[in-house]
Amino acid sequence: MLLTILAAIFVFGVLVTVHEFGHFITAKMTGMRVDEFAIGFGPKIYQQKDGDTLYSLRAIPLGGYNKIAGMDPDDPAEPGSFKSKSIPARMLVILAGALMNFLLPVLLFTGIFFVQGSERVLNEPVLGNVMVGMAADKAGLQAGDKILSINGQAVQDWQTIVTTLRANGTKEVMLTAESNGAVRQYTMQPVYDEEAKRPLIGITPKFERIKMGFAESVKEGFNYTKYIIFAMVDGLTKIITGKAPAEVSGPLGVAQMAGQVAEKGLLPLMNFVAFLSINLGVINLLPLPALDGGHFVLLLLEGLRGKPLGSKAMNNIQMVGVALILALTVFSTFKDITR
Repeated sequence: MLLTILAAIFVFGVLVTVHEFGHFITAKMTGMRVDEFAIGFGPKIYQQKDGDTLYSLRAIPLGGYNKIAGMDPDDPAEPGSFKSKSIPARMLVILAGALMNFLLPVLLFTGIFFVQGSERVLNEPVLGNVMVGMAADKAGLQAGDKILSINGQAVQDWQTIVTTLRANGTKEVMLTAESNGAVRQYTMQPVYDEEAKRPLIGITPKFERIKMGFAESVKEGFNYTKYIIFAMVDGLTKIITGKAPAEVSGPLGVAQMAGQVAEKGLLPLMNFVAFLSINLGVINLLPLPALDGGHFVLLLLEGLRGKPLGSKAMNNIQMVGVALILALTVFSTFKDITR
């Protein structure tokens, strides 16, 4: 329990600090006055004034905020305020939180790749893993077995196994394999997997771990982050269009997962933080009220209209956004408890 609490505080603390720092530093860079930079909500644990900014650490580590002068719809457009700056400057401040959430995974994945290297497929016809309950497992194949032929056709490498099984489709297939010096034949029925969009029998190749230099680690960290961003956007699109079920986890679910991952070590926890950071960045860019994406849309609208929306309309939009976020939080927390 203690590890779960500490891991959750660490995960939420890192994500919130990185996100809010993006807003904070770009606001400062563009000449905006930041009245308060807060990590957490609720009662104050620690605060210190430095220049115009009050730095606060609060008791509930589930969020944070920057109180930038002029961001409230009723605030005047005084010098140094959010409203007094150009639309591009305000857009930069709004987007900077999500951009920092994308930069953090690049740094974390770079460190992970540099420390533990990367894995690549060994192009040999040896099973690295057999998935429990799938066709190969039911037929009796085991990790370490060497595939000699498929439907009587000899195979020399893993790529041949992949292409031959795909060409076979969902028809019954016979594999000849060597296991502990004995050669046996295994017959099985591939099953079409909707997610993979192809028939599967449930086998994976063997992998080897390779060391990576710093420059290569940076490149791999960037590419892996980009891959996950596109995968998450694709997943969200499928959820919105009804092509995939919506699986929601709230603060309790994330805290529980953080504890489970922390038990496996520091690198898995860093990997978990990186995935959550990308998730937070993608979600924040959705064009919904109270999210950064919603603020960005309002700035676009202001640019097109030549003037901002009235304070009453802005307040109503913010209230709708806050209500949506609260409703989602309550719903996801309820789902966490029922699980």
